Amino acid sequence: MLEREREDWAMKSEALETLSTEEIMAWAFDTFQPQVALASSFQAEESVLIDIAQRLKVPNFRVFTLDTGRLNQETYDCMDALKERYGIQIEVFFPDARRVENMVKEHGLNLFYKSADLRKTCCGIRKIEPLNRALKELDAWVTGLRREQAVTRAQVKKIEIDRDHGNIVKLNPLADWTQKQVWDYIAAHDVPYNKLHDQGFSSIGCAPCTRAIKPWEDVRAGRWWWENPEAKECGLHVNSETMKTAEAPMD
Repeated sequence: MLEREREDWAMKSEALETLSTEEIMAWAFDTFQPQVALASSFQAEESVLIDIAQRLKVPNFRVFTLDTGRLNQETYDCMDALKERYGIQIEVFFPDARRVENMVKEHGLNLFYKSADLRKTCCGIRKIEPLNRALKELDAWVTGLRREQAVTRAQVKKIEIDRDHGNIVKLNPLADWTQKQVWDYIAAHDVPYNKLHDQGFSSIGCAPCTRAIKPWEDVRAGRWWWENPEAKECGLHVNSETMKTAEAPMD
């Protein structure tokens, strides 16, 4: 990206920070449709964004997800509930089977418990590579990231340039929302959500790497709970300007 373009996007980012979630969403789809999609792991935040998109009557609203092969049944149930409620199609991206087979053969099924490097290897194969394929043809993607979720997300902006994926635009319309706002919205609009949340799961990912949290723990404490909380990202949302976590190795 040219320096002038960087400056233009920096100015646009600052201006968009003042807009509401609905205004950000409307701008994103007016600007990038049809090459924009919501990345969903079927947590509460993505349920909210899907509902907002439907209320905005976004035509051909695209949603994609990464099926790592290690998801909870409740996540699939949530996927089906949202499809039924809103009549949306969900694009599912799976990891490369051969790479998964080789990884498991060499390191075992539960390699992620052995070391942070092996956990990142697993995330790289099961999540990062499929994400790269999902984003390859897009000009922009939408996420449910919130600043309140973790120390690694405290500086997330509503609009960013994703330099790890070809300088496409990354939109985080809920960046300034609190957890209470998310659940108030779900209750007010009777939005389908992942029932793991009712079991104490505040953040949801792969089954072996996610647990329920205690009342006093932060919302991301249940993800890779055996690792340093200041570096607990799988690599999906690494941004060199806002986060300092390492990228997951691809091989």
